[in-house]
Amino acid sequence: MIKFSELNLNPKVLKAIEEAGYDTPTPIQAGAIPPALEGRDVLGIAQTGTGKTASFVLPMITQLARGRARARMPRSLVLCPTRELAAQVAENFDTYAKHLKLTKALLIGGVSFKEQDKLIDKGVDVLIATPGRLLDHHERGKLILTDVKVMVVDEADRMLDMGFIPDIERIFGLTPFTRQTLFFSATMAPEIERITNTFLSNPARVEVARQATTSENITQGVLMFKASRKDREASEKRNVLRALIDAEGEKCTNAIIFCNRKMDVDEVAKSLKKHGYDAAPIHGDLEQSQRTRTLDGFRAGDLRFLVASDVAARGLDVPAVSHVFNFDVPSHAEDYVHRIGRTGRAGRDGKAIMICVPRDEKNFEDVERLVQKTIPRLDNPLGGDAPAGDAKPAQETKKDEKIDRPKRSRSRSRKSDDTPQQDTPNAETAVLAERAADAPRRSDPPKSNSRAMEAPKDLQQPEPKREAAPEPKQTAPKAEMQENSDTSDRSTSRSRGGRNNNSNGNNDRGGNNDRGGHRVVGLGDHTPSFIELSFADRPKD
Repeated sequence: MIKFSELNLNPKVLKAIEEAGYDTPTPIQAGAIPPALEGRDVLGIAQTGTGKTASFVLPMITQLARGRARARMPRSLVLCPTRELAAQVAENFDTYAKHLKLTKALLIGGVSFKEQDKLIDKGVDVLIATPGRLLDHHERGKLILTDVKVMVVDEADRMLDMGFIPDIERIFGLTPFTRQTLFFSATMAPEIERITNTFLSNPARVEVARQATTSENITQGVLMFKASRKDREASEKRNVLRALIDAEGEKCTNAIIFCNRKMDVDEVAKSLKKHGYDAAPIHGDLEQSQRTRTLDGFRAGDLRFLVASDVAARGLDVPAVSHVFNFDVPSHAEDYVHRIGRTGRAGRDGKAIMICVPRDEKNFEDVERLVQKTIPRLDNPLGGDAPAGDAKPAQETKKDEKIDRPKRSRSRSRKSDDTPQQDTPNAETAVLAERAADAPRRSDPPKSNSRAMEAPKDLQQPEPKREAAPEPKQTAPKAEMQENSDTSDRSTSRSRGGRNNNSNGNNDRGGNNDRGGHRVVGLGDHTPSFIELSFADRPKD
């Protein structure tokens, strides 16, 4: 096994490595450093956590030890997909170049342009940047890339996922053709391979592990979880996550919890803090100062749980992470390799646990296909029959459940005002009922009869056209004329379907009549004849 002292590095660099406590290079370092020192292009493929950063920082510092940078013209360029990874590369540069008089500038978002412009104007040996901020400085005329001698692309597959490939191709075009290119990635997608064939010249390919493999010292497991109801899936997943953390006990000294969406990152962090767990979120929408403060607290051990999006999945070096929890199955299978690579680093043991719901089963199959192994299934720590919902079932039921009630239908449709309405018995009864409400009541109480309001079916027909009653002959005696008039009025009112026009106040359909004294409750003296007929044949009590 070779040592760093055998790699022809600068003596001052070797001194810094020794002070950092390193003696033996990792396989990717041992394979990439020698051709890089020779000036060849290097294509490094290795799983995360194997020391790829030192693989390009150490030979780059050795080559830059000779010479001096000019204003606005950096001598080397390192491209990183995220701010956190760029800041980590800057820390590695400070560690290994502390005995050399080399300068650096960190160009990332969330930091003032003015401070960055001051560093560039003085001239820097190493420029560490994210693609977007680098192009911003170039378009403002503050940066010239024609003197770049060494160009490094770190985490190239993550660049592809974040949509930086067009920017990377543009930056390649701004650098000189004679540059040396060091290209590092954990996976080799077809698009990445196309770029390497275009911009790398006869590279030394260093592949120390099979593509997209996971470390053997990481214990993996997956919980196949199905919520009791679809609208309670998020809350029940959070309960399961807390149960998984509690099940690990003291072995879980700290952990990174990955979510697919920034919204879920905030919700999970808030839920953990609410239940007494020391947790904080980190994602791309937060202020850079807050992201740096949170990450520094996690590295220092002041923060136990870091709830993160994939912004923390690549390149972050926190050696003592004991657990990684995948709250969601990653949309891209390659991200699973990077996520769990945050644990089990530097030869330590680690554990990675994932929660998979039914809609993520297809992505989970892609993960198993990529890593070419079956991930062991775990039992639900809450038990198969244990409720996994939040402690607000009553409120959620009232809020979420929709009870189907039959809609009321009107038995009679409204008619337009210009449509003539026929006088039906039911309509006539309603009109007479209104009139009865204003009529004076008799002293004797009415007798209730349930059949009084039911009209015979054979009488439910439109009222015939009214005709004037025939007047009696003038030659008849006065008494005979009155008798004929009463008889005529009675027969005429029956033929009219219940309309009585007798002006005499003593109506023969009243309460005390010759048909047994039946009265209809609520109708007073104006009982329709078609109702009174229903009592005609009833035996008297």
